[in-house]
Amino acid sequence: MPSISTPLCHSDKLPESEACRRIKIFQKTLAERGLDGALIIDRADLFYFSGTGQQGWLYVPVEGDPLLMIFKEFSRTLNESPLKFIISLSGSKKIPQTLTAHGIAPPRRFGMEFDILPVAIFRQYEAIFDKSDIVDISTEIRLQRAVKSAFEIEKMRESAAGSDALHEKSKEILQAGKSELAAAGELEGYARSIGHQGIMKMRLFNSGMSFGHLMGGASAAVPSYAPTPNGGCGSSSATGLGAGFHPLEKNVPIIVDYAFASNGYISDQTRIFCIGKLPDDLQRGHDFMLEIQEMASGLCLPGAITGEIYQQLVEAVQKKGWADYFMGAGERQIRFIGHGTGLELDEFPFIALNQKLPLAAGMTLALEPKLIIPGKGIVGIENTNVITENGFEPLGHFPNEVCVLPS
Repeated sequence: MPSISTPLCHSDKLPESEACRRIKIFQKTLAERGLDGALIIDRADLFYFSGTGQQGWLYVPVEGDPLLMIFKEFSRTLNESPLKFIISLSGSKKIPQTLTAHGIAPPRRFGMEFDILPVAIFRQYEAIFDKSDIVDISTEIRLQRAVKSAFEIEKMRESAAGSDALHEKSKEILQAGKSELAAAGELEGYARSIGHQGIMKMRLFNSGMSFGHLMGGASAAVPSYAPTPNGGCGSSSATGLGAGFHPLEKNVPIIVDYAFASNGYISDQTRIFCIGKLPDDLQRGHDFMLEIQEMASGLCLPGAITGEIYQQLVEAVQKKGWADYFMGAGERQIRFIGHGTGLELDEFPFIALNQKLPLAAGMTLALEPKLIIPGKGIVGIENTNVITENGFEPLGHFPNEVCVLPS
């Protein structure tokens, strides 16, 4: 029988040089903020800086080596993380004395991720660090993570290949008369079989995502609570989102909006399928969304301001007469057209109303111009792209056009 320390689990280990680069960039930010360090607890941030998602705390001092303190599971962490100093720790109350024992001075002022930290938990850390001033460092972490390294972009290419495979498989799975849920179950089972990790993290409070949305015709255009243009009936009012029990029909748009996640990194991709012929008005709408995608590619250049890009794209939609259906229908239309993705589904940057972030080369952006037409369905597109000096470079390769299936 194998010992507990045997590395049974797959570990696509973060290179030490990549971890070191990320830590050094972050330490420069800490110095600029006048902080003694930062205590990282969010699982996505922890994975980004340490290479492991095991439960624990990472303390990054403004100078010197970080200390990774693991509550669970220590033996796995040794196999997963390239960091030099990793210890087992039984609870957060011991963090201050543990830092001192490892030669790290008690911080007078340090950062934590306020955007994901519940108030009750924050109060616990205030009591633990009763002589320290704790400030928010979440925006700085998210801005750093927004610009991907060559290592990360390669991981995202691998996930985009998974997205392509899902849409290729959809050609076999989508059949008239089959329920949305049955088709979704088959596609999600296939996704798992080729390496989808099954869990995708979102930063937004009270939000989560499984695989994505597979819906057809009018049921796809049913609005929902979610901060996305897609809706769907879902399997019950407890979920109220995504695939439901409605059968797939001929001659209506079927949206397959799935994210593929492997090795932590997420590719978000949408394609429209049709069993038979898509009505002419919906076909025109889809073709226009492809024009918006092309227009965005020319606008999304390093230095361009995200909110200004959003406004230009919205104005183009208004001129064409599709504004009432763009990114939703009715008074609660979604006011974004694209979002960053990486270790989380909703990273910086956002091509959204009033955003002021300038784009930078290496950012990854899932652009998703869609039309939601009540009683008819959804048309549009979504691709995960990397920002380059020349505009978008899509990471996936499945054709953008409506995929027509035999009826």
